[in-house]
Amino acid sequence: MPELPEVEALRVFLDDHLAGKEIDRVLPLNVSVLKTYDPPPAALHGAAVTAVARHGKFLDIAAGQLYLITHLARAGWLRWNDSFPTAPPRPGKGPLALRTVLTGGDGFDLTEAGTTKRLAVYLVHDPAEVPGIARLGPDPLDESFDRDAFAALLAGERRRIKGALRDQSLIAGIGNAYSDEILHAAKMSPYLLTTDLTDDRITRLHTALRTTLHDAVARSSGLAAGKLKAEKKSGMRVHGRTGEPCPVCGDTICEVSFSDSSLQYCPTCQTGGKPLADRRLSRLLK
Repeated sequence: MPELPEVEALRVFLDDHLAGKEIDRVLPLNVSVLKTYDPPPAALHGAAVTAVARHGKFLDIAAGQLYLITHLARAGWLRWNDSFPTAPPRPGKGPLALRTVLTGGDGFDLTEAGTTKRLAVYLVHDPAEVPGIARLGPDPLDESFDRDAFAALLAGERRRIKGALRDQSLIAGIGNAYSDEILHAAKMSPYLLTTDLTDDRITRLHTALRTTLHDAVARSSGLAAGKLKAEKKSGMRVHGRTGEPCPVCGDTICEVSFSDSSLQYCPTCQTGGKPLADRRLSRLLK
């Protein structure tokens, strides 16, 4: 799933490639991708792109008086094309969900792999009309997101820190992968309760959060859209690396599985050497 660093890199890439150019046509190829119907996509035809912004994991393309907003969800992606085939694409065939073509002939495709379709596109007069944007918490890359602001967000929360970091209404943009990376950098268990965060732990977690995200954004800076997935995977120290040695201590990276996701952690670095309970695996072994 693309998270804040990848979406930020896409924002920079698109701002460089779209700003000042005119949209020729927007072609939805999968009816489920459109979450709004008024105004229709044709309202963007002939509109000039003025800027590209990011709201958490949402991409926001401002064109004319409208905003074309995309959430890539788990399996969505953006592919830039310098040119397109003359024949229009066939709806419902393959992963292609939406195509945006500029008057110069270049543009981008939105694609989504798999059978579960969650990629979402909105065309609105104001980004705040998108429910997911309206309820977003603060952006952790913002300069105002300092240690005290972070502590204030966690005050009154009582849940596992892994879930708190992933809550978009609490902090915008962090998902499953980077929450694993942040907790590994902070040397904290993903099962640690927010109520057990001392002042020192909050400081350490805030530092790990900011450093992890800024480093990921820096690694992705200047990369073409097609190279961002590989960069994200190569930069991970624990996420997606079950069974591999921890790059810090050498212990074997472990996993906890859930119904639709999993988390990875280092027992030595994060849990005092103790493996976390994996109820799903335990049931399979009975």
